[in-house]
Amino acid sequence: MALFPMFIELSGKDILVVGGGGVALRKCEKLLPYGATVTAVSGRFQPQFISVPGLKLLFRPFADGDIAGRDMVIAATDDRALNAHIAGLCREAGIPFNCVDDAELCTFVFPALTLRGRLSAGFCTGGASPTASAYFRDSFEDSLPDGVEEILDFMASAHNRGRARPTAQGAHLLLPHERLPRRRRRTRRGHRGVHRTRTRAGGRLSGLVSLVGAGCGANLITLLGAERLKACDAVVYDDLIAEDTLRLAPPDAELIRMGKRAHRPSAAQDDICAKLIELAREGKRVVRLKGGDPFVFGRGGEEMAALNAAGVPCEEIPGVSSAYAIPAMAGIPVTHRGVSRGFHVITAHTRSGELPEGFDALAALPGTLVILMGLSRLGEIAARL
Repeated sequence: MALFPMFIELSGKDILVVGGGGVALRKCEKLLPYGATVTAVSGRFQPQFISVPGLKLLFRPFADGDIAGRDMVIAATDDRALNAHIAGLCREAGIPFNCVDDAELCTFVFPALTLRGRLSAGFCTGGASPTASAYFRDSFEDSLPDGVEEILDFMASAHNRGRARPTAQGAHLLLPHERLPRRRRRTRRGHRGVHRTRTRAGGRLSGLVSLVGAGCGANLITLLGAERLKACDAVVYDDLIAEDTLRLAPPDAELIRMGKRAHRPSAAQDDICAKLIELAREGKRVVRLKGGDPFVFGRGGEEMAALNAAGVPCEEIPGVSSAYAIPAMAGIPVTHRGVSRGFHVITAHTRSGELPEGFDALAALPGTLVILMGLSRLGEIAARL
C-alpha cells in the first residue's frame, strides 16, 4: 500500500541517529539542512562525521536513555537486534522511528529527497525499490527551471505584499505561471538523458554501462561517479575498492566482485566484459567500478571496445589517478616550477616479465618519472635508474 506523504516542520526538533557508518552519515546530512538539531551516537564514527557542521557526536555505544526527549529516532546500524530493540523503545515512548533497510520496524520512511531553497519534494515507493524512488526524483529534478530558489523567494515576497496591499499589481504578482520560465530538459554528455534511455542492440533491450573511476579511496571519487553509483542497478567492481565507496550504491543493487590481482586467482578479462554485456542486455544501469582512472592502466579501453563491439551503450567517467594522487598525498608535486616541467607515467608490469622497453631512454627524460605497479621490482628499478 502506498504511504501518505506529509511535510512536517523540523526546525529545532531534536533528532537522534544511531550509527557511525556511511548510511548514518547520509541521514544526518539530509536532516541538518531542515534546521533540526541532530545528534549521532556510535562507538565508532567514520572520519567524515567530524567535518559535518552542526552535527553533535556521542562517542560511545547506544544507551536506552538516549531516546529520552527526542522528537525522532533513526537507526542506521548493521545490528538488526539493536535496531529492533530501539524500535521497541520508540514505540513505547511514542517517538517516530525509522530503521534503514527494514521497513517493518519503521513508523515513517525517508523518501528520495530534493531540496532547493523553499522547494522540498520527496519520492517514495513504499519500500518496493529505493532505486525507483531515486529515478523519479532525478527525473523531477531534471524538469526544474534554473534559479528555482530565487523564483520561489520572489514569489513568497510578492505573496506577502499582495496580502498586505491587494492591488491589481499585487494580484498579478500572485500568478506563478507569470514568473516561472518555460521548462527545459537539461542533459549532459552521458548524463540523465542517456541514463534513462533503453536502446536496442541486435534486437535486444540494452541498458548503460558506466566505466567509473573510484579514485584512490572513498573520498576521491568524483561527484559524477558517485551520482552514477547511487543510481545504478548493478556494480561490477575491482579489488581494492573502498567499502565506503560501495555503500554509495542503492541497497538493492547487485554487487559483483570481479577484480584482478597479481599472483592471486582473478577474473579473466573476457569474463568481465561478458558480464558487463550480459547485465546491460537485461536493461540494467551498470557501474564498472575501477580504482584510480579506468583509462590509466585500468583496461578501461579494452572494456569499452568490447561494449562498443556488442552494441552496448557505455561511457567513461574519469577518476583521480594514483599516478599523481599518491605523490600529492605524500607532499610530492609531480610538477614544480624550476624543478620539473612535466611528468611521465609508465608501468613496471609487463606480460614478458621484463622492465618496459626504452627504460633507459625514459630515465633520461627531464621531469618526474612515475612508475606504477613496480613495488615488487623496486630494487631492479632503482638499479636501472
